[in-house]
Amino acid sequence: MNRIVIAVGSTRKPKLAAVRDALDEVSAVLAFARSAPNLADGASRPHSCTQFEIIGVEVPSGVAHTPSSRGELMQGARQRAEALEAMAKENHEPWSFFVGLEGGLDRVEENGDRRVFLESWAYVSDGMRGHFGRSGAVEVPEGLAEEVLVRGTELSVAIDRFAGEAGIRDAQGAWGVLCANKINRQEAFRVALIAAFAPFYNASMYREKRSTHA
Repeated sequence: MNRIVIAVGSTRKPKLAAVRDALDEVSAVLAFARSAPNLADGASRPHSCTQFEIIGVEVPSGVAHTPSSRGELMQGARQRAEALEAMAKENHEPWSFFVGLEGGLDRVEENGDRRVFLESWAYVSDGMRGHFGRSGAVEVPEGLAEEVLVRGTELSVAIDRFAGEAGIRDAQGAWGVLCANKINRQEAFRVALIAAFAPFYNASMYREKRSTHA
């Protein structure tokens, strides 16, 4: 049986559950794409002889505890995956994919006003190439944004105070609080992961296409 190990740069339950959820949707096409990488348009065929294993490893993101820009979110996700790659190389681990997940805030100016959004980012690498994926975004209330961006409070602490609960990061997350659990943290990362895995399971769309014109 073919074994594909997905190493995730976190041991947080919502993040690992998001990877499982994403693989539930793309594992068959991902397995077929890896076993027959040169076949286009055939990746919808299930590959029943492949077993996926998810392992979580705590690695540093190299960015602030609450990223406050899209660039920082992307950097954190990438650096988590790269830390896993280095670990696998040093310890000769048979890991097939390296996943970095990062959640935080992005700021934009719109019509003269600052608007702050909560986003979840994923970076997936197979050791040779890597790709990003992003969730949607939900606008953050001004009071919560001030607490994090101006006072420097970590988002996980600020959202507990904001919602009057404890341990929200390991439950529904800030996503769940702001969206009344219509979208939770796990779901946001699931969307980001499916997008980040797309160049691997839908490779024919990402191959460089030669021009047919002279």
